[in-house]
Amino acid sequence: MKIYTKTGDAGDTSLPGGRRVPKDATITEVCGTVDELNTALGLVRSAKVPNDVDRLLNRIQSQLFDLGAEVARLGTETNSGCRIDTADVRAMEEAIDHFDTELPPLQNFLLPGGTFAAAELHFARAVCRRAERWLVHLMREVPGLSPEILIYLNRLSDLLFVLARLVNGRAGQPETIWRQHE
Repeated sequence: MKIYTKTGDAGDTSLPGGRRVPKDATITEVCGTVDELNTALGLVRSAKVPNDVDRLLNRIQSQLFDLGAEVARLGTETNSGCRIDTADVRAMEEAIDHFDTELPPLQNFLLPGGTFAAAELHFARAVCRRAERWLVHLMREVPGLSPEILIYLNRLSDLLFVLARLVNGRAGQPETIWRQHE
């Protein structure tokens, strides 16, 4: 099987069920940004994060595939069985609470950075926020997506922020506090 199909050469792509959409459609932006987020998390994992963080990110990468599949099949009868639900959101909140106990209370805005892994986590957080914005746009255009997907992305960006702080803290890297430009 060849990797290229030539079916997208005219600027459209296939969704599950065979529906064709323009490559710049909102649904394509959501799926593409979720894919970019997943790739960013792969970069984080390649930066040698702690084992507990790596295991969590591995699970999240799989869930992001589920999330992308759920978005892509919007408006079709195709059901891959991949779903993001309240249990996934609850697990994300538990992870945030768990890792946050290791951190000093947040009293200032922080500049993204620190170790390479932490900087990559901050980058992934920003990509996650973009995916969330595109998803909000898509949900206004086409009703029918589970609200849990949006909640999941919102919690994920919070988790990525906490993980960036955690990775810096475990590495002994001080956080850089934002100071107003004078």
